[in-house]
Order: sequence, then C-alpha cells, then structure tokens
Amino acid sequence: MASSGLQLLGFFLALVGLGATVTATVMVEWKKQYQGKTYRVYEGLWMTCSGNERTTCEFHQYLLKLPTEVQATRAVMLLSIFISTVAVLVSTVGMKCTHFLDGRRKSKSTTAVVGGIMFIVAGLLIVIITSWYVRMIIQTVNQSHHLQSFEFGKAVFVSWVGGLLSVAGGGLLSCRTCWRTGPSESLSANHLFPTSNQMSNYV
Repeated sequence: MASSGLQLLGFFLALVGLGATVTATVMVEWKKQYQGKTYRVYEGLWMTCSGNERTTCEFHQYLLKLPTEVQATRAVMLLSIFISTVAVLVSTVGMKCTHFLDGRRKSKSTTAVVGGIMFIVAGLLIVIITSWYVRMIIQTVNQSHHLQSFEFGKAVFVSWVGGLLSVAGGGLLSCRTCWRTGPSESLSANHLFPTSNQMSNYV
C-alpha cells in the first residue's frame, strides 16, 4: 500500500492540475494580436475579446467555422477534464487515508493505481494538445510571412502547468515502488537466529 503522505501529495498535485486545466479552458487569452499600439484582440476556445482599454467579448457562435486548432483543443481539453474528474473519484476510493475497500487491500491499491494512470493520461493529453496549438500559431505566423502578429497568451502556460501537475500527481499515485515502506512479509530476528531456549533443546 502507498504511504498516505505520497498519496496525498500526488492527489493534491493532480487536483491543482485539474483546476489549472479548467481555468485554462475558460480563459480568453489563448491567442492574442496587437493592432496598432493600444488595440488588442484576444481569442479563446469559447469567445473572442477585442478593444482598447475597454474590451467587448463575443461567444463563438458557429462551431464548424472555427479554426481546426480551436475545435481540436476545445474537444481534447474537455475530454481531459472529464478523465481527471473520474480519476478524482477513483483515486479517492483507492487512497489509503479513506475507508473505502478497507477489507480488500489489494483492490484498494489497484484502484489508486488506476486513478493515477488516468491522471497521467489526462495530463499528457493537455500537454500534447497545447503544444500542438502553439505549433499551429507559429505555423500561421510563418505562412503569413510575419504579417500577422499572433502570439500565444497566458492560457497556454496555465494549460501546460496543469498538464504537468496532473502527470506528476498521477505518477505519485500510480508508482507502486514509491509506496512500499517495507516488504509485506519479512523475517523476524527469531526466524533468523534461534533463542537460547531453542538452543537448549539440542543440548
């Protein structure tokens, strides 16, 4: 079984990663563009905001008209959030500090591992899709011969952090070798060395 400290640390990191993923998903600053000195345009997965000091935002109304990177990133982010949410429930059942499956230690340990693996998968999905989104922005700028001044915004970094934290937390939850404080069955000193009473039986 895992030590409670490592499990709680992994679970906490994964929860923070899930929170960062949700925050990045709803943030507007996935892509930003400067037009002139003061006018700015921010594009997110759900809406676009533009303006000078005061910005006005509009939700994306037509899904099929959105760029491919926005559609794909939105779908993968939602999938990752769903997987992480299920992982929270599974990990809670399998963690040592909870009382679920107390009579079935092996099943409880396996459940924690499954929850950790789900966190790892969710985190890898986030890192991969975010990196691909950034690659698409850079590719668009290069194809326009730098006529379009698109840059990736803060949401990209929040998403990367969320993915890495989910992977780290899931790794601690699913690492069996990190958990064991000692062998399940150990030989005591009495088994290795006979006592004086036992020796007297042979005299």
